[in-house]
Amino acid sequence: MGGESTTGTAPRRDDGTGAGPAGGRIGRRLSGLVVALGLLLFLGGFAWAAVVYRPYMVPTSSMAPTIDRGARVLAQRVDGDEVRRGDVVVFRDRTWAQDAPVIKRVVAVGGDTVSCCKQGRLTVNGRQIDEPYLKGGTAGAGFPEVRVPQGRLFLLGDERRGSLDSTAHLTDAAEGTVSRDAVSARVDAVVWPMNGMLERPAGFEALGPLSRPGPLRTMVLMIVSGAVLVLAGAAYGPVAGLLGSLRARARTAGTARTAGTGTGSAGVR
Repeated sequence: MGGESTTGTAPRRDDGTGAGPAGGRIGRRLSGLVVALGLLLFLGGFAWAAVVYRPYMVPTSSMAPTIDRGARVLAQRVDGDEVRRGDVVVFRDRTWAQDAPVIKRVVAVGGDTVSCCKQGRLTVNGRQIDEPYLKGGTAGAGFPEVRVPQGRLFLLGDERRGSLDSTAHLTDAAEGTVSRDAVSARVDAVVWPMNGMLERPAGFEALGPLSRPGPLRTMVLMIVSGAVLVLAGAAYGPVAGLLGSLRARARTAGTARTAGTGTGSAGVR
């Protein structure tokens, strides 16, 4: 009849197949899986970091400019046997600082000979070491050759002129060296200020293999990816609902226009 009109469109219902204003049951299930995976990555990254790393605050400028006074660092828990030349390590030695942790750089290991300075550079096993991380590029005050006993380490601060390091303990029975067993962690990154990962010093590479960076980058990737997935999955419902509402409004408007057109043409013969 001229006065009747049909829209030709029926409201869509969620029948369990994925249709519906919010993407349906399948969409909601996928959203839940994304959120669950995101939480697993996010919490797993933090839990892994809590097991592998320990935070420390550096109270002095003895490691400047690599680590400034007051900086916060993350140090990977390691055994002393894992320490290599060039590593920045955390250790405890009562002859150095009672029971407080100390952070210094390992420049020589058991069996090495170390001295300073030739042409302003540190010498290990007769080889002059390039140390670009030093302030001013020079190795500081000189000291006579020391042969490091097996199982011990010779450690210096990067601020050579003001650091109470192995050179301040040369008259001790151990000639300033520290037992490998005293090391509890290796600094991987400066997190405040956010200077990032410490570079492995290539100047020591000719003397032997350097240590590998810890899994911190992988942990950060897990945490960031997890956060993104949680936010994306949580946003799915509201976004899908908004899109469904907009589509419903568009259909309602289209229905009204169709009805108006049918009524207006009913008297034409």
